[in-house]
Amino acid sequence: MHELLQDAKKGHYGIPAPNVFSRFTMEACLQAADELDAPVILGCPGVFGIEEMGELARFYERRYPKVPFALNLDHGGPFEHIIRAIRAGFSSVMVDRSTLPYEQNVAESKEIVKIAHAVGVSVEAELGHVGQGNEYEETRDAGLTHPEEAASFVEETGVDCLAVAVGTSHGAYKGTPHLEYDLLSTIAQSVDVPLVLHGGSGTGDDLIAKAIECGIQKVNLWTDLSQASNMAVKATIESDYAPDVDPNKKKINACQYDEIGAAAYKEALMHYMNVFGCTGKA
Repeated sequence: MHELLQDAKKGHYGIPAPNVFSRFTMEACLQAADELDAPVILGCPGVFGIEEMGELARFYERRYPKVPFALNLDHGGPFEHIIRAIRAGFSSVMVDRSTLPYEQNVAESKEIVKIAHAVGVSVEAELGHVGQGNEYEETRDAGLTHPEEAASFVEETGVDCLAVAVGTSHGAYKGTPHLEYDLLSTIAQSVDVPLVLHGGSGTGDDLIAKAIECGIQKVNLWTDLSQASNMAVKATIESDYAPDVDPNKKKINACQYDEIGAAAYKEALMHYMNVFGCTGKA
């Protein structure tokens, strides 16, 4: 991930980091990257199966040898999850201590950096705190990243990239998202590592494109891709079981639903690859 993001920083484009949770979603991401000649960072939270995703990544690495991709533990929480991800072959891990006091965030992030770097694994950390979209108006301002802390945090921990809070939220927004571009530009000028934007879904193409112009290299995505998949499956089910459909007609099976959802997931991701400017950058 470190190498991919350094290239993005030099080339002034963003790399999408979609969450993957199955072979269907992982292959959908790599197919999108392969077709658009783009890099991609696969994000896997610990709840989706660390060892399984590690094995799948090795399999699909062989199937899509031309795609430059990383497998990142997203929002790494428990220490054992981070160590399991490293052992499972993840090429990067996120240590998320963003809700802790600054000194504790530094100490625990620094410990993970020492371990991960010893075996060639990149590390992402978060400073400030990106909250949830359903409480956007109440929590947006409280977690914004302070530029002076960002500079010292990067120097003290040695992280490879830094997730910053500049006005986005995870999940669907309750309210209208608005980003602090001056803050983002100041942070980008104060640190020499790539910057990460969590909560990319629902923020809006123009807002994200401007964030990339101001210094973001990695954008995490989940809700928009998940919703695209859900709606495609829902439309198929409603069509397949409509009242005027012949009851003797063979129904679509469960495996096909996964494939239909993955196709929509892929299409939504390809849209973002174009927005982020990473097509043709593999």
